[in-house]
Amino acid sequence: MSQSKTELWNRFKKYYTNYPSINLSLDISRMNFGADFFEKMEPKIQAAFKSMAELESGAIANPDENRMVGHYWLRNPELAPDAGIKEAITSTLGKIKRFTGDVHSGAIKGQGGKFENLLVIGIGGSALGPQFVSRAVGNPASDKMKVYFFDNTDPDGMDVVLQQLAGNLDRTLCAVISKSGGTKETRNGMLEAKNAYVKAGLDFSKHCVAITGDGSNLDKVAAEEKWIERFPMWDWVGGRTSELSAVGLLPAALQGINTEELLSGARDVDSVTRIAETTKNPAAQLALMWFHSGNGKGEKDMVILPYKDRLELFSKYLQQLIMESLGKERDLAGNVVHQGIAVYGNKGSTDQHAYVQQLRDGVNNFFATFIEVLTDRKETSMEVEKGKTSGDFLFGFYLGTRQALYENDRESITITIKEVNPAAVGGLIALFERAVGFYASLVNINAYHQPGVEAGKKAAESLLNLQQSVIEFLGSKKGAGLSVDQICVGLGVDEFESVFKICEHLASNPQKGISRSSADAIEGVTYCAANA
Repeated sequence: MSQSKTELWNRFKKYYTNYPSINLSLDISRMNFGADFFEKMEPKIQAAFKSMAELESGAIANPDENRMVGHYWLRNPELAPDAGIKEAITSTLGKIKRFTGDVHSGAIKGQGGKFENLLVIGIGGSALGPQFVSRAVGNPASDKMKVYFFDNTDPDGMDVVLQQLAGNLDRTLCAVISKSGGTKETRNGMLEAKNAYVKAGLDFSKHCVAITGDGSNLDKVAAEEKWIERFPMWDWVGGRTSELSAVGLLPAALQGINTEELLSGARDVDSVTRIAETTKNPAAQLALMWFHSGNGKGEKDMVILPYKDRLELFSKYLQQLIMESLGKERDLAGNVVHQGIAVYGNKGSTDQHAYVQQLRDGVNNFFATFIEVLTDRKETSMEVEKGKTSGDFLFGFYLGTRQALYENDRESITITIKEVNPAAVGGLIALFERAVGFYASLVNINAYHQPGVEAGKKAAESLLNLQQSVIEFLGSKKGAGLSVDQICVGLGVDEFESVFKICEHLASNPQKGISRSSADAIEGVTYCAANA
């Protein structure tokens, strides 16, 4: 959509909105919607405003699980629909503050003395949010504690972290985070950590806190083993929107991040994004731009391009928030719709040397969202060229990439913040949470459940059961080399590919006691359980 510079300037003035109360501005002028787009969409967005108001008042917003959705109450407990929820939020905030103070003062300490490190064990929203905030607003020079993460069930990945903590586990606090208390990846991480503590001659329970649902398996373990403390997770807060609950606030507070500013930044953005006037509501405008670009069907990907190293993990955080919320097979009426928006991103200007070439010249299947940060650094910058600093170059590369995309008819949105601080990060979290809720209403889906995730967990459990059957079958035929087909016949199953993958994995890990013949072709490969 080629326009003269004057036309583009006039469009910018019309569709650029500054929100001084939250130190944020939004520019949607380089999205190619028509002049009548907002008018056509007004009934839909007004319905979304109404649905959001009902959600915040305590209506059942997750009908599949018959649950309220209350992450907005976390930063403003006064909005909670009943006194019990309000008290739960405020008392937890107080508990986090007291516990953090005791850890920092040394009143609560490990077997080796004052806690210096924090190991966060979680997955999905129980890790992505804390990781993003830790990276965005942490400061190695002044952090109260150094933070590490187990965010997967990868043994090698956990070994890397444990090697970094070698000799310091007695001064390392573990925070195990699982809402259900039954998440296998988190349980495995907990058991691996416990094993490391035991090997170091330490009592794991004296170095551990749980963040979990009341009465969950994890809650019971923590109570029985007398862990240091337990913090709540509630069924009305989903994992991907839990960063401003104990899930994210406790790790952030322990690191030394100002969590009150995180909450206030989110609360301020919530106030602005409750305004039921589209042109004054940045979250509504974002949701409408997503709808426009993908024709309400997610036909274009969302590329997140933050021009700040501290925001590098924002795209990963948004992948879960957006894709897990919006990626749904059916709408609220039960119709098959296959909704969703694919999200990916890196950071500027690194992306310019990675995939901007394709963005500009390749398949036009995306829209970009730039995150511009006005402040380069707190200190005065040196000049790397006459009159130019490193920050000037970063700014120039942002504008250059934005312009290069526009010249080839690539759409983009720009969100501008003054600096990266806890309030701004809390605000960005709240902005995208609200935009996700609005978009879900526009396309009539449930943004607050994740049946696909549960399906994957069930499939994994089934395959692990099959693996055990393979091990037992091979064990009953010790010394005999058996092909995949023979193993399947013996087990009475037709899961040929799965059995092949299982056997290859078993043979690559000597502790399993399964060997593989040296044949290259699948037809000639056999697997054998070693003789006792």
